[in-house]
Amino acid sequence: MRDRMTPPTTAMVLAAGLGTRLRPITDATPKPLVRVRGRALLDHALDRLEAVGVEKVVVNTHYKAAQIETHLGQRTAPTIAISHEHELLETGGGVVKALPLLDERFYVVNSDVFWLDGKVPALERLARAWDDSMDALLLLQRSTTAIGYDGIGDYLLDPFGVPKRRGERQIAPYIFSGLQILHRRLLDDPALPKKFSLGRLYDRAEEAGRLRAIVHDGEWYHIGTPAALDLAEDRLAISRAER
Repeated sequence: MRDRMTPPTTAMVLAAGLGTRLRPITDATPKPLVRVRGRALLDHALDRLEAVGVEKVVVNTHYKAAQIETHLGQRTAPTIAISHEHELLETGGGVVKALPLLDERFYVVNSDVFWLDGKVPALERLARAWDDSMDALLLLQRSTTAIGYDGIGDYLLDPFGVPKRRGERQIAPYIFSGLQILHRRLLDDPALPKKFSLGRLYDRAEEAGRLRAIVHDGEWYHIGTPAALDLAEDRLAISRAER
């Protein structure tokens, strides 16, 4: 039986993107500050991280950074560190830039997704599932139940929790939810380019047998377009009314 790790106490929230598909809303408001259920997406992510014991969160900024930094100044917890990107570094480059502020293992959460937990918070489930044979542990969502998503999926998953990225002509039953735990050894490589996607490192971890995944057991919303935002609000209103 493997030892359960101490849950991460540091995290990164990715908040530097342009949010172009959500225009015209993002012409004036950066996507992380778009509201769902009356609260900014960024705050939903930070609330959930705080709830599972995360003490320090690095938030990267680029587009309309001043708005995000002013908004974050209103929070008292968790402790926030800003990693400003004068040029977009993509997801992987952004995490590498912030690496000195993060612990050995840490959460990374996309600020542009919204989710409802099952009986156990998704972030806690990730921490329970982690062991140090992993370099990355992804939370996957069933594409058939992802609200606002119309793509062809990202991963296949075997019974042992080993994900395999879909082939070029494949349709995969799972999508990456935007929640994960990473180990810094996956990113601590001076040969990595300045700008790159985290997907490159997932592929590296998969090839090394050090990529694992679990499946989300709650609701997950893709807030990618104005129509998807409206759909999310409508579905959430119905859910509240049914309780």
